[in-house]
Amino acid sequence: MYELSSYISRWIAENKAVCLATVIETWGSSPRPVGTKMAFTNDPLIAGSVSAGCVEGAVIEAGIRAIKTNQPALLHYGVTDDTAFSVGLSCGGKIDVFVRRLDENLFHKLNSAISTYTPVALLSILQENSELFGKEMLVTEDQILFGSFSKDLDGQAHQLARDLIPGPQSQNASLEFPGQQSLRVFVDVIEPPPVLVMVGGVHIAVTLSILAKALGFCTIVIDPRKNFASQERFPEVDLLIQEWPEEAFAKIPLNSNTSVAVLTHDPKIDDPALKIVLNSPVQYIGVLGSRKTHAERCKRLQADGFTPEQLARLHAPIGIDLGGKNPPDIALSVLAEIVMERNAHIKSRKVSL
Repeated sequence: MYELSSYISRWIAENKAVCLATVIETWGSSPRPVGTKMAFTNDPLIAGSVSAGCVEGAVIEAGIRAIKTNQPALLHYGVTDDTAFSVGLSCGGKIDVFVRRLDENLFHKLNSAISTYTPVALLSILQENSELFGKEMLVTEDQILFGSFSKDLDGQAHQLARDLIPGPQSQNASLEFPGQQSLRVFVDVIEPPPVLVMVGGVHIAVTLSILAKALGFCTIVIDPRKNFASQERFPEVDLLIQEWPEEAFAKIPLNSNTSVAVLTHDPKIDDPALKIVLNSPVQYIGVLGSRKTHAERCKRLQADGFTPEQLARLHAPIGIDLGGKNPPDIALSVLAEIVMERNAHIKSRKVSL
């Protein structure tokens, strides 16, 4: 969805109705994975694809009807061996595609989440024999941003989304009406790039920002010392904030998609940063310093009211012990630990549906 948002924003600004098509299930050697999207207008202007070319024409025709009638559709396509071969596949397959006119209010809520790197899930009712068919909800881990199914289903739907955000992929699931048949629902997990916040524009952060960027992270450096947090030192970071932690953290997301590496080795900067992130749901908190330094740090934080359970979240000394001592080695060890923790977190959030 991230790659489509700029197109959709422009089309909506031009007062064009937009259709969103999503691959919601596949069998065999299908061209694109579940969750793949295509957006288009009735002109048609097109962004993205759902099948590498084999069924796009039919999907667009159905989508234009959905725009005109405001009625969603669940489309089923079999990809023949001949067609599959023409798009570079070894054999045929099948795909289901959900098409609907995109609600502008829903998109504005979604685009706001995208701009703040907030993981969200878009839930769509796919039960064709239900009056709720096509209804959608947009949720974060903390709240429902848009839409409602019913008072019996909204809490259940939100909990389902919470179990899957952040998740490795979108998937089909069920919602249970009390005393009635279950409803098929598609949970489209829209996960932004992971965010790495580095507190301290130190030498380690220079290499760490480069490595993290190569792995697809959004990179942020915070340091009130302008000589450290300079554009010359960090020419490619996504956001450079030359402010104290209290002001800086008010401008960036602190959610389960965020990792924080505290690197200045200066309590005047590190401690305020830790007091903020320890009270947030960030996925990872690592702190530079020896065991002795960390013990003193923990004493200060305990004196300020932090519990042993909260302090146990801190990775200190920071990074996996790879045996190296120079800044690039430490940067690599930090990123390795962040990636390991991120993958473990995602795995732990998987549920059996």
